[in-house]
Amino acid sequence: MAPLALAVPVAHAEVITRSETGFVVRLASEVTAPPAEAWKTILTPAQWWQSQHTFSGDAANLSLDPQVGGCFCEVLPRPDGAPASQKPGGVQHMRVVYIEPPRAMRLVGALGPLQSEALAATMTITVKPTEKGSRILFEYVVGGFMRYKVDEIAPAVDRMLTAQLASLSSKLGPVAEPAAAPPAPKTAAAPEGDAAAAEGQAKPVVPLKGAESFSLPPAGGKPGQKAAAKPETKTEPKPDKPVKAAAAPTPPAAKASGKVAAKPASAAPAKAPAKAPAKPGAKPAAKPSPKAPDPESDAHRDANAAFDAALGAAPAP
Repeated sequence: MAPLALAVPVAHAEVITRSETGFVVRLASEVTAPPAEAWKTILTPAQWWQSQHTFSGDAANLSLDPQVGGCFCEVLPRPDGAPASQKPGGVQHMRVVYIEPPRAMRLVGALGPLQSEALAATMTITVKPTEKGSRILFEYVVGGFMRYKVDEIAPAVDRMLTAQLASLSSKLGPVAEPAAAPPAPKTAAAPEGDAAAAEGQAKPVVPLKGAESFSLPPAGGKPGQKAAAKPETKTEPKPDKPVKAAAAPTPPAAKASGKVAAKPASAAPAKAPAKAPAKPGAKPAAKPSPKAPDPESDAHRDANAAFDAALGAAPAP
């Protein structure tokens, strides 16, 4: 798996959240194939799913029925020496519950060793057109009771799905990532031990932005409309509040005689400065330009806008 992962880097891969009862894995990759070609390949897992992650040991036994209720299934061939009348076995890995060609598909089912546990698991696959081809997103949400430790099984599932997406990307032409910047020179302020610890903690992947919202297409199966960027409005500075004059101290003579000196009249509050009238022929102030869109944020919002509208806002991981 290591040579494949190096040759076909997945743009983003991470266990974005976990708890004692479940976890979420989200992966994304850029490919040069157009969405229609990417979608067609996704629907034929026998072409890209890795054989070592099957029960039969051969990905050729996999199939996917692309319709609601359709099965992502695997045929288990008859063992050697079995009678011809014996029917082959099989595995239902997942079942299709939502499909919108060539944009989104959702399947439910626990994969691999998770199948033996009392778990609910959902896989969402989305395909979004890009300038260079397509962007494929995998999101796998797992929750329920299991005998595995989440801290051990979540990274294993992440590695398995990363391998599948890397294999799929290799069939569709991965988009080359920009070369990594050279490491910054060490500074005298940072001790060598801290620098070594930072290098050991560095992640080989970049977290996917927009992880605070979760996946499905809005009513009618149309992508959500992008909200127009609101121009920043300038607020006029408020005039300073009038300051009350401090009371004058009582003269010593008044204290000696027991008489209280008369209080000075309070100062009149200062009037707010009048707004200068606009000069005739003066040009109106230019409106501020809207903020530049964030491609990563747009990609995530477009890919998952459908399910976000149906499910509402999800809590931040």
